[in-house]
Amino acid sequence: MADAALAKPATGKRKLAVARVRLLPGTGNILVNGRPLDEYFGRETLRTLVKQPLDLVNQTTRWDVAATVSGGGPSGQAGALRHGIARALVRVDETLRPQIKRNGYLTRDARKKERKKYGQRGARARFQFSKR
Repeated sequence: MADAALAKPATGKRKLAVARVRLLPGTGNILVNGRPLDEYFGRETLRTLVKQPLDLVNQTTRWDVAATVSGGGPSGQAGALRHGIARALVRVDETLRPQIKRNGYLTRDARKKERKKYGQRGARARFQFSKR
Protein backbone atom coordinates (compact mmCIF):
# COMPACT_ATOMS: atom_id res chain seq x y z
CA MET A 1 0.00 0.00 0.00
CA ALA A 2 3.04 2.31 0.00
CA ASP A 3 2.45 3.05 -3.70
CA ALA A 4 -1.13 4.07 -2.99
CA ALA A 5 0.13 6.65 -0.48
CA LEU A 6 2.50 8.11 -3.09
CA ALA A 7 -0.20 8.25 -5.78
CA LYS A 8 -1.03 11.82 -6.73
CA PRO A 9 -4.57 11.90 -8.17
CA ALA A 10 -5.68 14.57 -10.61
CA THR A 11 -8.67 15.13 -12.87
CA GLY A 12 -8.55 16.18 -16.51
CA LYS A 13 -11.46 17.18 -18.72
CA ARG A 14 -12.07 17.76 -22.43
CA LYS A 15 -15.44 18.01 -24.21
CA LEU A 16 -17.61 15.46 -22.34
CA ALA A 17 -14.70 13.20 -21.31
CA VAL A 18 -13.38 13.02 -17.75
CA ALA A 19 -10.07 11.39 -16.84
CA ARG A 20 -9.07 10.49 -13.29
CA VAL A 21 -5.29 10.10 -13.29
CA ARG A 22 -2.90 8.67 -10.69
CA LEU A 23 0.89 9.00 -11.01
CA LEU A 24 2.91 6.22 -9.39
CA PRO A 25 6.69 5.86 -9.30
CA GLY A 26 7.58 3.35 -11.98
CA THR A 27 9.00 2.71 -15.43
CA GLY A 28 6.69 4.59 -17.79
CA ASN A 29 3.74 2.22 -18.19
CA ILE A 30 0.46 3.94 -19.00
CA LEU A 31 -2.75 2.05 -18.20
CA VAL A 32 -6.08 3.44 -19.37
CA ASN A 33 -9.15 1.69 -17.94
CA GLY A 34 -6.94 -1.30 -17.12
CA ARG A 35 -5.58 -1.59 -20.68
CA PRO A 36 -2.18 -0.49 -22.05
CA LEU A 37 -2.13 2.86 -23.86
CA ASP A 38 -1.30 1.27 -27.24
CA GLU A 39 -4.28 -1.06 -26.94
CA TYR A 40 -6.75 1.58 -25.72
CA PHE A 41 -5.96 4.29 -28.29
CA GLY A 42 -5.64 2.90 -31.81
CA ARG A 43 -4.36 6.09 -33.46
CA GLU A 44 -0.74 7.10 -33.02
CA THR A 45 -1.69 10.80 -32.85
CA LEU A 46 -3.84 10.18 -29.77
CA ARG A 47 -1.06 8.22 -28.06
CA THR A 48 1.39 11.06 -28.80
CA LEU A 49 -1.11 13.60 -27.42
CA VAL A 50 -1.41 11.68 -24.15
CA LYS A 51 2.38 11.49 -23.68
CA GLN A 52 3.08 15.20 -24.40
CA PRO A 53 3.26 16.45 -20.77
CA LEU A 54 5.62 13.62 -19.76
CA ASP A 55 7.83 14.17 -22.83
CA LEU A 56 7.97 17.91 -22.15
CA VAL A 57 9.51 17.47 -18.70
CA ASN A 58 11.61 14.40 -19.69
CA GLN A 59 9.91 12.11 -17.15
CA THR A 60 8.46 9.41 -19.42
CA THR A 61 10.32 6.60 -17.68
CA ARG A 62 9.99 7.97 -14.13
CA TRP A 63 6.23 7.57 -13.64
CA ASP A 64 3.57 4.93 -14.21
CA VAL A 65 0.19 6.38 -15.10
CA ALA A 66 -3.03 4.67 -14.03
CA ALA A 67 -6.10 6.39 -15.47
CA THR A 68 -9.85 5.89 -15.59
CA VAL A 69 -11.51 7.65 -18.50
CA SER A 70 -15.24 7.98 -19.10
CA GLY A 71 -17.52 9.90 -21.44
CA GLY A 72 -16.92 11.43 -24.84
CA GLY A 73 -15.07 9.86 -27.75
CA PRO A 74 -11.45 8.88 -28.38
CA SER A 75 -10.22 12.41 -29.13
CA GLY A 76 -11.90 13.95 -26.09
CA GLN A 77 -10.66 11.15 -23.86
CA ALA A 78 -7.08 11.60 -25.06
CA GLY A 79 -7.33 15.35 -24.41
CA ALA A 80 -8.77 14.74 -20.95
CA LEU A 81 -5.97 12.29 -20.19
CA ARG A 82 -3.32 14.81 -21.28
CA HIS A 83 -4.91 17.46 -19.06
CA GLY A 84 -5.04 15.04 -16.11
CA ILE A 85 -1.42 13.93 -16.51
CA ALA A 86 -0.25 17.56 -16.66
CA ARG A 87 -2.17 18.42 -13.49
CA ALA A 88 -0.83 15.33 -11.70
CA LEU A 89 2.76 16.25 -12.64
CA VAL A 90 2.28 19.71 -11.14
CA ARG A 91 0.90 18.14 -7.93
CA VAL A 92 4.00 15.95 -7.69
CA ASP A 93 6.53 18.72 -8.45
CA GLU A 94 5.42 22.37 -8.32
CA THR A 95 8.66 23.50 -10.05
CA LEU A 96 7.38 21.96 -13.31
CA ARG A 97 4.36 24.29 -13.35
CA PRO A 98 5.80 27.21 -15.40
CA GLN A 99 7.10 24.91 -18.14
CA ILE A 100 3.87 22.89 -18.38
CA LYS A 101 1.69 26.01 -18.21
CA ARG A 102 3.75 27.76 -20.93
CA ASN A 103 2.91 24.90 -23.32
CA GLY A 104 -0.80 25.16 -22.50
CA TYR A 105 -1.26 21.71 -20.96
CA LEU A 106 -2.80 23.04 -17.73
CA THR A 107 -5.48 25.04 -19.54
CA ARG A 108 -8.81 23.24 -19.74
CA ASP A 109 -9.97 23.25 -23.37
CA ALA A 110 -13.49 24.61 -22.91
CA ARG A 111 -14.69 23.91 -26.47
CA LYS A 112 -17.69 21.61 -26.61
CA LYS A 113 -20.02 20.47 -29.34
CA GLU A 114 -22.44 23.26 -30.15
CA ARG A 115 -26.11 22.37 -29.92
CA LYS A 116 -28.38 22.14 -32.96
CA LYS A 117 -30.67 25.16 -33.30
CA TYR A 118 -34.33 25.02 -34.28
CA GLY A 119 -35.09 26.19 -37.82
CA GLN A 120 -31.62 25.06 -38.91
CA ARG A 121 -30.10 21.85 -40.18
CA GLY A 122 -27.36 21.82 -37.55
CA ALA A 123 -25.55 24.01 -35.07
CA ARG A 124 -24.65 26.56 -37.74
CA ALA A 125 -25.70 25.00 -41.05
CA ARG A 126 -28.98 26.37 -42.38
CA PHE A 127 -31.56 24.66 -44.53
CA GLN A 128 -31.09 25.35 -48.23
CA PHE A 129 -32.55 28.73 -49.23
CA SER A 130 -34.10 29.38 -52.60
CA LYS A 131 -34.88 32.95 -53.55
CA ARG A 132 -37.12 31.86 -56.44
